[in-house]
Amino acid sequence: MSRLQLKGVAKSYGATKALRHADLDIGAGEVHVLMGSNGSGKSTLSKIVAGSVRPDTGEIVLDGKPVTISGPQAARALGIAIFYQELSLAAHRTVAENICLADLPSRGAFVDRKALEARAAKYAALFEGVTGEGFSLDAVVQDLRADQRQLVEIMKTLAGEASVLIFDEATSALDRAQVERFFEILRDLKREGRSIIFISHRMDEIFAIGDRATVIRDGEIVGTRQIADTTPAEIISLMVGAQEEAAAPADAAPARAGAASVLLVRNLSGAGFSDVSFEVRAGEILGFGGLHGQGQSAVLRALFGANPPASGHVELGGKPLRPNNPRETIQQRVAYVSGDRSRDGVVTGRPILENVMPIHYLRERMVLANPSALAAKALPALQALRTKFAGLGHPISSLSGGNQQKVVIARWLIDRPAVLLLDDPTKGIDLSAKTDLFTLIRKLAAEGMGIVLYASEDAELLDNADRILVFNGGSVRRELTGAERTRFNLYQAAYEAA
Repeated sequence: MSRLQLKGVAKSYGATKALRHADLDIGAGEVHVLMGSNGSGKSTLSKIVAGSVRPDTGEIVLDGKPVTISGPQAARALGIAIFYQELSLAAHRTVAENICLADLPSRGAFVDRKALEARAAKYAALFEGVTGEGFSLDAVVQDLRADQRQLVEIMKTLAGEASVLIFDEATSALDRAQVERFFEILRDLKREGRSIIFISHRMDEIFAIGDRATVIRDGEIVGTRQIADTTPAEIISLMVGAQEEAAAPADAAPARAGAASVLLVRNLSGAGFSDVSFEVRAGEILGFGGLHGQGQSAVLRALFGANPPASGHVELGGKPLRPNNPRETIQQRVAYVSGDRSRDGVVTGRPILENVMPIHYLRERMVLANPSALAAKALPALQALRTKFAGLGHPISSLSGGNQQKVVIARWLIDRPAVLLLDDPTKGIDLSAKTDLFTLIRKLAAEGMGIVLYASEDAELLDNADRILVFNGGSVRRELTGAERTRFNLYQAAYEAA
């Protein structure tokens, strides 16, 4: 019996088509898996069903009747609940308050604390024995571990007692025991006739809990399969598409045979990653691949000293490197470029010149500086990236996102680093700016610089990296070299169980 149907649903953001004419049928008592790479449209589809995104066209049918889902409150009234990939918890409130947040029990004008705690206890009890130390109904959410916060979000979703439940990457921070308990709960909900949309990047989970799987590629639904009748290879083939595929282009900067080691990492562990080992040689671009949030950024930030590693050994140019903090690693000629310009990049409200020069200030331990001399150093670095700006005295906010990112990269080129760590550097910038950035990156590699590149867009890795380390669950699961550097192999390593 069909519970939920989408007919011709589409959503665009400007020229970007996030979802194209989607047709989907979810049965009662079914766990329906949505599969697709980063940015394929899975979350957009889920948010449309949950009312947080309005579709441009199409029809949604619930229990045989067309419905208009005008917002999240309307979705809840229709019996639809969602677990968001980005947790929607109130950090300063208790576990109990968060579980009941969508519908706080009241007595007159006040919250009924006794009823609230009783309701919250019902859903917390479902995970009894796997919540871990420090978890209680009166614990403040901001004091919990990441896995415990994720459990609270699941409990909050379950508390809606919805007939349609959407779980978007609900297991990403959970350990094995917590996942197994969650799956037991989902199976009970199936027996009650609930409909579940389940999104996960873990292939073993998909085959353990799913009944059917629908694959979305580039915003378009390309196929639905019965889980019992398909294989991981078939699912990945649907995700990759018919273009599969020759190996990645051979014109990416080649690793120099016998070149000196620039960066050596052995058994590095820390928050979000464990036992990571690799080597980067002069002139090599080493890619970090895999789905978003699998430890790639955490490793790069650890090597830069932003979040120092807990254990492991690092060498830079054959000498020990202790990445205790960014100031020390900068002095050792380690460069780090983040795709999050607002957090790690630009100095808002300040001129372009001041945004280009801070690394030079630090390395040279400058107290006073001649603006003309600084400009003479800044201009060549900006011009190498074909940065468009009216003048160095103009505020950084006057530039486009792509040109702001070029300024961030230019600051590292004034005093050439030994190794360049690129943490999804093209996030949110236009195609022209991306082309300029990768042209420069390949040029730097050809000149002998060692580069580590994490990119959430697979094409950027396949077109530019000499080798790709595929991360899954905070560890390196596979290394792709030469003819192995294909989209199929990249997806297979990212999605299949370790």
